[in-house]
Amino acid sequence: MTIDPSSIVTELLLPADDVDDPEVSIVIPAVNEQLTIEDFVRWCHEGLQAAGVRGEILIIDSSTDATPEIAQRCGARVLRIPQRGLGRAYIDAVPFIRAPYVIMGDADCTYDFRLLAPFMQAFREGHEYVMGSRWLGSIEKGAMPALHQYFGTPLTTWILNRVYGSKFTDIHCGMRGITRDALLRMGLSSQSWEYASEMVLKSVRMSLDTVEVPVTFYKDRDGRLSHHKRSGWFSPFKAAWINLRAMFIYKAEFFALKPGLVLFALGLILTLPLAGGPIRIGHVTFNLYWMLLGTALSLGGLNIFFFGCLAQMFCDYTGEARERWNRLFDYTGATLASLGTMTVGLGFCIALFVTYANDNFTLPAPRATIDHLGVIGILLSSVGFSTFCFTLVIHATSVRYGVSRDASSSAVLSAN
Repeated sequence: MTIDPSSIVTELLLPADDVDDPEVSIVIPAVNEQLTIEDFVRWCHEGLQAAGVRGEILIIDSSTDATPEIAQRCGARVLRIPQRGLGRAYIDAVPFIRAPYVIMGDADCTYDFRLLAPFMQAFREGHEYVMGSRWLGSIEKGAMPALHQYFGTPLTTWILNRVYGSKFTDIHCGMRGITRDALLRMGLSSQSWEYASEMVLKSVRMSLDTVEVPVTFYKDRDGRLSHHKRSGWFSPFKAAWINLRAMFIYKAEFFALKPGLVLFALGLILTLPLAGGPIRIGHVTFNLYWMLLGTALSLGGLNIFFFGCLAQMFCDYTGEARERWNRLFDYTGATLASLGTMTVGLGFCIALFVTYANDNFTLPAPRATIDHLGVIGILLSSVGFSTFCFTLVIHATSVRYGVSRDASSSAVLSAN
């Protein structure tokens, strides 16, 4: 018998032997897993017993086959929800999670949930985020395509570790644990399977106490197709692209803060020494054109740095970045410094213009000192104005409003 997905309504189905006051919740989305769900729930019971822990099994189900009935009969809670994506399933499950610790994974018997003890030990040691690692554990032959095992997963894991300064060995492992408190604070928003990347990235941004534990990974059972295979050959490449997009967005300052400062410093090195005129070193003469190049690098680097500051503030969970940049760009101090820099710069620019006007609107030779000072003037006035604008934007991010007009109107209508 099949069920129309549009007819599914949210409801919680309880098993006959429901558990009171669980210490851990095994939270598993499932869609049409009747081939494996009975063995999976049995594995979970065996894992809980072996770990010596009282736990609940919560299956978030959007199946059109017999998966929910089998799961409930085998002793799992089943939360029936409309089919809206893997990440959305976890979001919908949060209000129904009763235990302080949560273990996530797949219902396809590819991860061995009989081995829950390392996760519970990590939780009891005080860790907030427990990431499974197939590389620390074992991978059955044929469980992963060679492209994933030897290229995709190692490469994306390496990229994340370089960008975030983390030390993961397997960022794509589907079996992972997290405290309920950290899960609530994390505020997952991804609606589909990219939730897994969001969890890893936010765990780093939130500075969660994290540890990896070994897991065992098996190949799909005969007759079952993985989600990637169901979606087509392009699905793994799409997954890699979305994963990289999430990595770069959550850590955009990696590409802006330090590179911007390097460009800014390089530009100043090329520009400031030439303020008094050309400099010859060996057979190379550094002249006005080098100053223009340095000015472009300085202004580009400064604005890239400012973008990095803003990106860091937008993805800041602890509030430390916001506090740091507000302190360094204190409104009064930064504004006065910006105005002073602009004033000096405009002074040099005015001097160049006066010289230009006095010479019948003819620019002096490129070797003239006034030309070099004019470039310095352009640089200083631009740096000053950019810094002033950035200071305003930094402090504008602290502006807060009350309820919006639409929300207020809706509240009034609801009250009436």
